[in-house]
Amino acid sequence: MSIPRSILDAYDPERFRADGHKLIDMLAGQLARWQRREGPVVPWRDPARARSHWAESTSSGDFVDDLARIAAASTAVANPRCMAHQVPPPLPAAALAELVSAILNNGMAVFEMGPAAVPIELAVIEWMCGTLGLPRGAGGVLTSGGSLGNLTALLAMRQAHAGFDVWKAGAHGGPPLAVIVSSEAHYSVSRTLAIMGWGEGGAIRAAVDARHRMTARAVEDALAQAQGSDRRVIGIIAAAGSTATGAYDPLGELADLAAARGLWLHVDAAHGGGAALSPTHRGKLAGIERADSIVWDAHKLLMMPALVTAVLFKREHHAYEAFAQQASYLFAETPPAEHWWDLGQRTLECTKRMMAIELWVALRSRGEAWFTDVIDRQHELATELAQKLADAPDFELALEPESNIVCYRHRPPGMTDQGALDRHNRALRERVVTDGRFYIVGTTLPTGYHLRSTLMNPLIEPDDLHDLIAHLRKLCP
Repeated sequence: MSIPRSILDAYDPERFRADGHKLIDMLAGQLARWQRREGPVVPWRDPARARSHWAESTSSGDFVDDLARIAAASTAVANPRCMAHQVPPPLPAAALAELVSAILNNGMAVFEMGPAAVPIELAVIEWMCGTLGLPRGAGGVLTSGGSLGNLTALLAMRQAHAGFDVWKAGAHGGPPLAVIVSSEAHYSVSRTLAIMGWGEGGAIRAAVDARHRMTARAVEDALAQAQGSDRRVIGIIAAAGSTATGAYDPLGELADLAAARGLWLHVDAAHGGGAALSPTHRGKLAGIERADSIVWDAHKLLMMPALVTAVLFKREHHAYEAFAQQASYLFAETPPAEHWWDLGQRTLECTKRMMAIELWVALRSRGEAWFTDVIDRQHELATELAQKLADAPDFELALEPESNIVCYRHRPPGMTDQGALDRHNRALRERVVTDGRFYIVGTTLPTGYHLRSTLMNPLIEPDDLHDLIAHLRKLCP
């Protein structure tokens, strides 16, 4: 039986070579235009019209041309005037590594399917543990995003501290459980607890201070509140670079409290973990090495394409407790630690892409010093934007930034009503998005709605920050 010509043509190496050259040329040209600040950051189109456009779109006959159309119609994260979400312009070498990952398409559940990817991932995990100062015997796994990372860590916490075997007895095989979380914790935490069957009562909220940090005193107050309920608290969830403001909880004092109360300490360092690579900012993570589990996104400050998330455990054996079950067609019927090379025992994912090679390649080609330069630059840009806003009579800062996230709002002369201020700034952000020349987001803090800029792009210049403020003023009615 002969192979159809259509299949041979689709897999032809020379066609791939030609298409690849054309694709890279197109992307390099687009990258150069973005870096020159050409074109909109957000090519805004009404969602219903956009859906109809792409649904009705016909192929040009050249898939590279089609991909060029997609690039032109997408949010330009690589444009230095994109100052919105915690999403970086990926390191181009890491993007090329992801192309190799896609071509190889090795799964990650068992070593034999990923004979290069598995040991590379373990090496990357070891480097991340060492960078954070975790003790000997630490370990973990990479997974697809902070939400799945938090779920993995909290499942391990539950299995280790519930006091009963949840895998065998079920979620209701013991008393109702809870954790202490910041009032500004990422929504993935509440979602994780709901998935685990804990309900709304599974998260006991602790207030934040004026710097938007959850202190040990606030946790003590929350624990006292929990004593009057039927919930048994088994953990504390701290933030190192919170999503809303970039604030760092005082991890050392929270680690002291967790140790004294016999509680699991989980640190959501999805955003701020990268500060460990900066001698200037590393002190903000003091105490993280004492956490029982940590989530750290490489697709934030480390400039990797999404998604590359590390779930790290102070004691590596906890990595197996999140998913303590057997799959005889994949794993040997022996204790998981005896087959530590089969990573499917540590994560929800089975067919997982070779995400470690992106960070491994970046470390080998650029070195740790490059990451230090990037992280320091991001923080310096945030400090400069904050100073410009503080000096402006018609803007106000919500707080001095601890990371590369700046929260602020426009305050027209004479506007003092909180509701009017919120409506004004929400409308201003909507105009920014539909205008498209810049991109920022917003967040609701205890003091009201604020605009929010995350300085992820190290190619941002001071003129971009000046132009942002001027642009916001022009968009005001």
